[in-house]
Amino acid sequence: MAINLRHIEVFRAVMTSGSVSGAARLLHTSQPTVSRELARCEQLLELTLFERGHGRLRPTQQALQLFAEVERSFVGLERIVSSAAAIRQFSGGQLAIACLPVFAQTLLPAACGRFLQRLPEVGVDISPQESPWLEEWLAAQRFDLGLIEQDQAPAGCQILPLWQGDELCVMPAGHPLAAKRRLTAQDFADLPFVSLAPSDPYRQQVDAWFAEAGVRRRLQLSTHSAAAVCALVRQGLGVAIVNPLTALAEAGTGLVARPLEASIPFALRLVLPQFRPASALPGLFIDCLRREVAEVGRRLEAVLAR
Repeated sequence: MAINLRHIEVFRAVMTSGSVSGAARLLHTSQPTVSRELARCEQLLELTLFERGHGRLRPTQQALQLFAEVERSFVGLERIVSSAAAIRQFSGGQLAIACLPVFAQTLLPAACGRFLQRLPEVGVDISPQESPWLEEWLAAQRFDLGLIEQDQAPAGCQILPLWQGDELCVMPAGHPLAAKRRLTAQDFADLPFVSLAPSDPYRQQVDAWFAEAGVRRRLQLSTHSAAAVCALVRQGLGVAIVNPLTALAEAGTGLVARPLEASIPFALRLVLPQFRPASALPGLFIDCLRREVAEVGRRLEAVLAR
């Protein structure tokens, strides 16, 4: 007997719910059936996926690795189902966009508002994803449009510049640095500093700027999300340097933004798949994006002039 989709569904349900009983509810079946299929899955895969004790299941490292791959596969299946539903529902067409989470949180909501005012019958599906999985999605021609930061096009795609700004410092309102119009590296000496994750390319550029200037900061907190960085700064846990879109979105919510003496560029680029069926919708949405980034530029000037 070979591994089949049912075995993988049972494994995913157990991982998602955290228990055999929870998986049985998700799959509308009995607990003994789930236990039997899960054991058979482990036997066929020749892997120990769970440690069993005191009536509970604890996933092993092997299970966590396998679950990551299973989730990528199920995202593809779920997208087929959602696409079918969208085809049924939206007579005016459907636009699928993949982007980094920062763009889904900052730029795209207003751009979607502009777009749907013009084409209210069109459906828009936004799928945020981090690199390198975002580039894999785009290279697979699964989306009509992509928004990325890097300057290298995914395979089978065309890349176009959309907008570029500079990284900005964010700090709590009333912070001493807010009195300055432009900040030098020396202004951050010995200050508590909230960073992006060490693997983030913008974190690496920021660290290089301070290292070149010989400035040491107090580095205690780091996170993968610029929005989470700003939430920590809002709590008075330090200052930070983030992308201008997030800085603009957070300015006025207890935070202020200031430019740096050095330029750390933040780029926004469009990705167009070359092998998707032709449609006028991506071009119309790009027009809305261009209008929105022009408005972002005006708003940034106003925020930094305060």
